[in-house]
Amino acid sequence: MSSESWLPASSRLRSRDFLFGVATASFQIEGSTEVDGRLPSIWDTYCDTPGKVTNGDTGKVACDHYNRWAEDVDLIESLGLDAYRLSLAWPRLITRDGKANPKGFDFYKRLLDALGEKGIKRFVTLYHWDLPQWIEDRGGWVSRETAYRYAEYVDIATRELAGRVEAWATFNEPWCTAWIGYAAGRQAPGHTDPVLAIAAGHHLMLGHGLAVPLIRRNDPGAKVGIVLNLQPATAATDTREDRHAAKLAEVGQNDWFLGALLKGEYDARFFELRGAVPAIVPGDLDTIQQPLDYLGVNYYFRAYVSAAGAHDYKDMPLDGVERTQMGWEVYPEGLTYQLVTIKQDYPNLPPVYITENGMASDDAVIDGEVEDDSRIRFFERHLAAVSDAIDAGVEVSGYFAWSLMDNFEWSYGYEKRFGICHVDYDTQVRTPKKSAYWLRDFVARRS
Repeated sequence: MSSESWLPASSRLRSRDFLFGVATASFQIEGSTEVDGRLPSIWDTYCDTPGKVTNGDTGKVACDHYNRWAEDVDLIESLGLDAYRLSLAWPRLITRDGKANPKGFDFYKRLLDALGEKGIKRFVTLYHWDLPQWIEDRGGWVSRETAYRYAEYVDIATRELAGRVEAWATFNEPWCTAWIGYAAGRQAPGHTDPVLAIAAGHHLMLGHGLAVPLIRRNDPGAKVGIVLNLQPATAATDTREDRHAAKLAEVGQNDWFLGALLKGEYDARFFELRGAVPAIVPGDLDTIQQPLDYLGVNYYFRAYVSAAGAHDYKDMPLDGVERTQMGWEVYPEGLTYQLVTIKQDYPNLPPVYITENGMASDDAVIDGEVEDDSRIRFFERHLAAVSDAIDAGVEVSGYFAWSLMDNFEWSYGYEKRFGICHVDYDTQVRTPKKSAYWLRDFVARRS
């Protein structure tokens, strides 16, 4: 299958002004969790807790990116990509007494400099889930103090790395940090109390609001944004109850944060859904509602729901649909719907980057090659969905495939493979998959 067999209709998507990149996250690829002054994170603790991660996998080695970063930069360059989205490891950069760890910063300076020398734009996420364990021990995101510790970290990091970054993101997927980490218990730190999750969500937003002016002051040439995982919801039936349930699902996933960020308010339906209100100090929502240069949108699949009483929803089984190795439905139309809907609901929506989109499949190297045609079809269909959203008036400025390479997939360990490059975890050999070459050829063909 060649990239010549398909090109999206939108002229914007075919322009070289539209960025194409790949994304990773620090804990998922770096390894070297106990070297050069790195402190334990909540994910180190979670991995060491029996039964939490598939096969007892950990991030101690991962893709050994901490030692192989130069090889990985060359890999990105070989694919002709415009940009690379990575995250910083807070536990690698800040000591317990709040000082900068020079060895940690030296690693990122070398990495960012090498990317810049190759003309690869650097999109850097300041927090992708790896909270220092010592801060979790003091309450984690449930504690308001963590928002202030986060702001102190951001201040140091953006001063140290100023001029090396084209775009900063304060957080990756605060919904996952708050809800899956503090209510569902399926990610670190593994709590199961919705009240804790609501407090965590507010303090994540407060941390974002405190961080934005610091970033602008310290690195005025860089864009500033945040990355949300947005999910559209489809009602299982056309009844009023199921339609309301679908809206509640979208409020609980999307508007919880979009409302605070872009309207300076929490949607009242969120509290209808969750039955609790966080402790909001006067002025918090003004702090949170900072002007954004961009919004990062991560999209993987939709929700399919029905009513569960008057004020809740439940996921419903949906048969006869294509699913990924994760069991997630392949539904590219949901991406168009989501982008168009948030533009309608939030007229002040800043330019959007699709900061994660991809699929897991059970890939294997056979005779030196990895055939992953299903991933190519996934990219084709989701890029077409982006094109449709652009044609409908949404300003989308770029697309990042998840992920550059197979990596530690959180509670699923190394069982799920999202990469466009295969990683042999025994030898650390990277093998570009067929999808990597498809993406390379597509990017090269832009006008």
